[in-house]
Amino acid sequence: MTPPHSRAGVMHSRPVLLFAFAFAVMADPVSSVAYAIEAALRALRGDLALLLPTMALVVGIVVLVIVNYHQLVARYPQGGGAAAATGEAFGEAAAFLPIGALIVDFVLTIAISSAAGASAVIAFVPALAPWRILIAVLLVAAVAGGTWFGHLGRTVFAVMTVAFILLTVAVLISAFFVAPQPATSTAADPGHAPVLAVALAFPVAMALATGIEAPSSAIAQLGQLDDPGRRRFGRVTLWLTLGVVGTLTLGLTAQAVRLGVGVPHADTTQIAELARAATATPVFAAFQLTTALLLLSAASSSFQAGPGLFKALARHRHAGGSTTGILPSWLGRTNSHHTPYWGVVVFLAAAALVTAAAGGRDQELVLFYAASVFVSFLAGLVAMARFSWRDRRMGFLAINVVGALAVGFTLAVNLTRGDPIISIAAALLIAAGLYGLWVRSGRPRGIRNVAAEAEHDG
Repeated sequence: MTPPHSRAGVMHSRPVLLFAFAFAVMADPVSSVAYAIEAALRALRGDLALLLPTMALVVGIVVLVIVNYHQLVARYPQGGGAAAATGEAFGEAAAFLPIGALIVDFVLTIAISSAAGASAVIAFVPALAPWRILIAVLLVAAVAGGTWFGHLGRTVFAVMTVAFILLTVAVLISAFFVAPQPATSTAADPGHAPVLAVALAFPVAMALATGIEAPSSAIAQLGQLDDPGRRRFGRVTLWLTLGVVGTLTLGLTAQAVRLGVGVPHADTTQIAELARAATATPVFAAFQLTTALLLLSAASSSFQAGPGLFKALARHRHAGGSTTGILPSWLGRTNSHHTPYWGVVVFLAAAALVTAAAGGRDQELVLFYAASVFVSFLAGLVAMARFSWRDRRMGFLAINVVGALAVGFTLAVNLTRGDPIISIAAALLIAAGLYGLWVRSGRPRGIRNVAAEAEHDG
């Protein structure tokens, strides 16, 4: 999913800080590797033979979306992402579609990251399994509490991301020296013909794409860079994200297939079983701890971005006496740490409810994940196609159309599975509700820039 995550605060142009900021922005898509591969395998009914083609298709679609966002970042170097593009192409009201999708994505990111964090802990300490729901909900509350006292900062996000990457590389290298010893359930029949099985399974692993929106919005924080600098940073971060996430995903998938690490039992995860099989206990413990902390970092970034978006949409009075905004003014109130505390409470309640309803299990939540954010992707890509057609840039138009078709196909397959209809419907309902408030407020201008404003306000 994900959205303008990893709100890092004031930035400087020093390379080391930009490097840290880039890895902080990557926390969400990198953390999704922890559960996306297992989700695809479960959808394949444990057929390891089809897992690598499925994940290759997932990475291929991520490539298509990133190619299009490479173009979008160039057009909006001051941030804004899909909301800015959709609002400019189709009018201010259209921006509510990606905004509604982002709000749902933030809630699901918090819920699934906290649940996956609980799974990582339980995989190392199985005796905690009976308290799965309590642990997951407490993690939601703990992250919300940390957010309440200010942003955790780009350093924490960056350190967790880099640590996870390094430990995952260690797992991958160690796995080459381990003989295959299948100990978890596998299957030889995915229930459909191979091509159809892959087509039906890949959307559940599209959580890998949820962080693509982040660089296009997060560049709004880089106030000390000029437009070319922000444009360059956003593009480099997009491709760096693809390189890291794509390599880790395909590497872990290939090793899981080689070692025969199939669908795990209820109190562990596939990636944990792969790490357990490939490494010694101390490395395995460090890997599980880092995985849990990275997942909570992803949850924290959404806990910052979501309330920040509410703050940008809240009614506020300007120095000249005019009032703008569409949400109640109390959603924009901040504490001494500049945290919109009522927004945090709203997202805490929503995420805790979703987490508890799913039994604290990330593999239940992943069925609903990455659906609403694809609505945002589709809106942004269709908007970019309109710009390319208007400017008679046929090469870009072809890229936009291919990307939009791939995203549309993913959404269509998601709808056939049934579960994602709930998250997509929620995004549409939120968009419709915000539109109604916008009309009642006199249709104030600037809605399409709200995602960039939320980053600036951070």
